[in-house]
Amino acid sequence: MSRRAVVFGAAGQLGTELVRGLQQRRFAVMAWDRAQVDITDPVAVQNALARYDAEVVFNCAAYNQVDVAEKEPQAAFLVNALAVRNLALACRQVDAQLVHFSTDYVFDGTARHPYVEEDPTHPLGAYAVSKLAGELYAQAYLDRALVVRTSGVFGLGGLATARGNFVELMLRLAASPNPIRVVEDHVASPTFAPLLAARTIDLVERNFSGLFHIGGGAPTSWFQFARLIFEAAGLDPVVLATSEREYRTPARRPKYSALSNAKMERTGLAPMPPLHEVLVTYFAERGMTTINKPLLNGRGSDQSRDR
Repeated sequence: MSRRAVVFGAAGQLGTELVRGLQQRRFAVMAWDRAQVDITDPVAVQNALARYDAEVVFNCAAYNQVDVAEKEPQAAFLVNALAVRNLALACRQVDAQLVHFSTDYVFDGTARHPYVEEDPTHPLGAYAVSKLAGELYAQAYLDRALVVRTSGVFGLGGLATARGNFVELMLRLAASPNPIRVVEDHVASPTFAPLLAARTIDLVERNFSGLFHIGGGAPTSWFQFARLIFEAAGLDPVVLATSEREYRTPARRPKYSALSNAKMERTGLAPMPPLHEVLVTYFAERGMTTINKPLLNGRGSDQSRDR
């Protein structure tokens, strides 16, 4: 018999890939976006999970507007923390496993090495605080929650979401004759959504729980990422390296937040492929004929409620 899975935030970049991956592995999937089930409403969450009798619940919904969260921290905390509590309590009622996605922003970026799960957290702003609180709620109420920290998620779902992703932002900027300025002193682990979804489902199928990092592999600066994007896309715009000092934002971000996948790999899962190979796949699946069409507006790596 097929296992029953629920995906919240199913309309986002990660959610769409999870739904596809779960269906390919013969899970029976119920996919909800925020218009169908508001995870900030505990009664709605409890009723939805009770009706479907889910065995595993994936939470891809998130408030990811990092800078806006500095002005409205309550909104970020409601979605990223209290809503996770709602999900955890509802999962406990129906004995379902909760799979919750968190962020590299729970770290302060001072370690200067790829972060492992045991490294101490130190969030630098309202968004990061709310995401760490979500992790704690999931772990406080459930014995076998799976919390997955990731970084800079991008996938083809970004073509359909309001805020796009970093790849699509770079393509939009490349259509302008102006030089593109990208920070070089911030390093992360840009992560391809289909691979993140696949590795997460692998962990679920192997009955793992606890805290795991699933990042895109080798540490990469956003400037390096931009250069790799244009190389894979066959474009040659003028790209200039800039720094945090020149590009001030309302929210503080960790300057180095690359994630180590060592724990994931110790379970027997394959390492993440190099980023340049992933981008070739992205553009092959995307279809380069769409590059000259109007692209979605929005900042690159800051998504809205759904990943």
